[in-house]
Amino acid sequence: MIDIHCHILPGIDDGPQHFHESIEMAKAAVEEGITHLFATPHHLNGQYENVKSDILNYVLSLNQHLQSEKIPITIHSGQEIRIHRELLFSLANDEILTLDNRQEYLLLELPSGEVPKYTLEMVYELKLRGLTPIIVHPERNRGFIENPLLLFEIIQEGGLTQLTAGSVSGHFGKKIKSFSETMIEHHLAHFIASDSHFTRLRGFFFQKAYDTITKRFGIQHTFYFKENAQLLLSGQHPHIEKPLPIRKKILGVF
Repeated sequence: MIDIHCHILPGIDDGPQHFHESIEMAKAAVEEGITHLFATPHHLNGQYENVKSDILNYVLSLNQHLQSEKIPITIHSGQEIRIHRELLFSLANDEILTLDNRQEYLLLELPSGEVPKYTLEMVYELKLRGLTPIIVHPERNRGFIENPLLLFEIIQEGGLTQLTAGSVSGHFGKKIKSFSETMIEHHLAHFIASDSHFTRLRGFFFQKAYDTITKRFGIQHTFYFKENAQLLLSGQHPHIEKPLPIRKKILGVF
């Protein structure tokens, strides 16, 4: 399996603070069946700044240690970039690290309590530049939960989304689990990733998530998410199903 969103690099954001914790995370990922993992530390979220060159060096160093300890996993580079109005300037200044530094996909984080009014415009501008933003953990965004049409419009514009495995498995509560399932039903989800920060409280939960998806939607949906991650890793376009708008029922229940 492939994890496109993980905080495994030590001492640079709210993930592991020590190198041995990163190694433990890598071992836990292997136990989950993960063979490739994208290290995507927070960038420009108001608390952390992790510049492109530093991340590339950290990933190189971690891979060397994993190889020396014969831990069978490969770390790839990326950032979890907080949306901001100057994002296009950051991109032009070569400060933004796309997934695997390929200038194709980037992880885009929104503030948890809202969807900024310029989000759709930003997606449009990124697509014009040949970049596809992957909105991370939209199922935990209050703005999308209250107005799922915003999410539909972003996907219509060419954006993609990544559900967190823990959300699907129920780790973040019933409401977020329910919205995650609604997104899957309406073809508004394209990837599953861990967003793991630690081996315990914020673990990987991949097996639980895929078991949940298989029981709820069938094995083909599990294959869909796994294959999309594989396609992204190999530089191919993921499968995109036609999105369906979510209709809210009386009292706001989906």
